[in-house]
Amino acid sequence: MGDARSSVDSAREWIVDHKLRTVGCLWLSGIAGSIAYNWSRPNMKTSVKIIHARLHAQALTLAALAGAAVVEYYDHRTGKKAEHIAKFLEIDENRHYKD
Repeated sequence: MGDARSSVDSAREWIVDHKLRTVGCLWLSGIAGSIAYNWSRPNMKTSVKIIHARLHAQALTLAALAGAAVVEYYDHRTGKKAEHIAKFLEIDENRHYKD
């Protein structure tokens, strides 16, 4: 049970660190799935199938971008983003600098 929790946490951390890559992969899978679905409908023109696939993928991308914005807002609100940046830049929070 502990391994499942750590894999979920590591997946969440990867998604938080690679938001745009995640949105791009979601867009690609959305357009591929929509094309596959539309191709199973024989009474539509090819151009209409492609347009529908693009619209479905665009809606999915907007939802993913909204989700990424919520995650970013949550990270800034809880201070996790500042801790992550401090670790990345190796900033000592207890050290004071004079101007």
